[in-house]
Amino acid sequence: MNDSSATERLLFPEMFAKPVILEFDQRQGSSDGGAVLLKAAETRYGLIAGMSGCLLDSRQAGKVDHSLRDLFAQRVFSIACGYADANDSARLAADPMHKILLDRDPVTGLDMASQPTLSRFENAVGSRQLYHMGALLAESVIERHAQRLHHHARLITIDLDPTDDPTHGAQQLSFFNSHYDNACYLPMMGFVTFNDEADQYLCAAVLRPGNVTATAGAVGILRRLISVIRSSFSKVRIRVRLDGGFANPQLLAFLDAEAGVEYVVAMASNAVLNRKAEEAMEVARLLAGLTGQTEHVYDEVHYAAGSWKQERRVIIKAEVVRADHKEPKDNPRFVITNMKQTPQWLYEEVYCQRGEIENRIKELHAMQIDRTSCTSFWANQFRVLLTAAAYVLMQELRLSAAATDCARAQVWTLRERFLKLGARVILSVRRIVVHLPHSFPFLPTFRRMALELGASLG
Repeated sequence: MNDSSATERLLFPEMFAKPVILEFDQRQGSSDGGAVLLKAAETRYGLIAGMSGCLLDSRQAGKVDHSLRDLFAQRVFSIACGYADANDSARLAADPMHKILLDRDPVTGLDMASQPTLSRFENAVGSRQLYHMGALLAESVIERHAQRLHHHARLITIDLDPTDDPTHGAQQLSFFNSHYDNACYLPMMGFVTFNDEADQYLCAAVLRPGNVTATAGAVGILRRLISVIRSSFSKVRIRVRLDGGFANPQLLAFLDAEAGVEYVVAMASNAVLNRKAEEAMEVARLLAGLTGQTEHVYDEVHYAAGSWKQERRVIIKAEVVRADHKEPKDNPRFVITNMKQTPQWLYEEVYCQRGEIENRIKELHAMQIDRTSCTSFWANQFRVLLTAAAYVLMQELRLSAAATDCARAQVWTLRERFLKLGARVILSVRRIVVHLPHSFPFLPTFRRMALELGASLG
């Protein structure tokens, strides 16, 4: 008996009052009944059509069953539903909901592509196509929110942050990174925040070798994002917010040369800065001794490192950390900025807010953006972009849940509550009916999200 037939029926003869039999025979059923919301989000974005349009099809036309757009869409929708591996297509090929997402008849339509087809697809994409896809991702995200905000925004903040992507094989350009203490890639993620909104929207996802510095490629990404933002928003203030790994002379010179761009960039301590911060540190030590608690004092100096061509304003946070049963510890922090506000406001209300993007990066890892197990570096970059596109759609779902208790839900919560719904798909001559559970505790929010994404009450 093969594995398929062995799992068609499971018996629980003595566990319940009556024997319970599980039959795996619902061929018009799906565990992703809510995934129609992803299709609605994509219709609003046009992201899949745009990014897949950057691909070149060199296959023989007579041997093609699945268009590049369908292959791209299959991977993006699958990743959004929690199926990061192309291997999952073996079980999903005939899933009626996933066929609906590809505009196919849920019953008689062509099954979706197999794992070998998807693997060939991922490995056939070149660097130039990937560059254009990355550019289109940024343009699509910024234009989507430009339309949402009617092309008017007071402030747009750009955050860049690298993250480690551990590797466990012979992937190209995988190198040992001493900071993370493993072999890895070091992808760069870029986010934009509009005005004072809570969410940071992913707009760049660039895979990089594991041995590069934090600043590698940062100027190119910032130049592209600033250009796209200015083309979609007139007279908007642009703010760039970066951690200490980006305090590089070339990057700082680029930011200074960009008219109308504000920046706050953390900087590692050194002997000169520590000496300049000593007066504020003495005050912080005195306060900590009096209160027995962690205390900090803010100050500022004008400072030029040896590799800089000019002095820049540096905010000092002179902090003394107190913890139970431990000696007080000095913890001075430094932030370079061209902004004019007070040091305390700049550090607490501007720089510290960048910590929120750590939650976005955790979400990306939860969506397995680090599933970069292909041998080819460019195939792995393609996987990163596929996951980025899926994440953008999930962020659109979260946006549609505004003013509900799911407005700040993590993407895995959105997936579990609104996508992973048991469904039965019924096809008639005139329409497709998806039967979802009646006992569904999140139905009011689901209905609201669907209406926000273009549904109507029938």
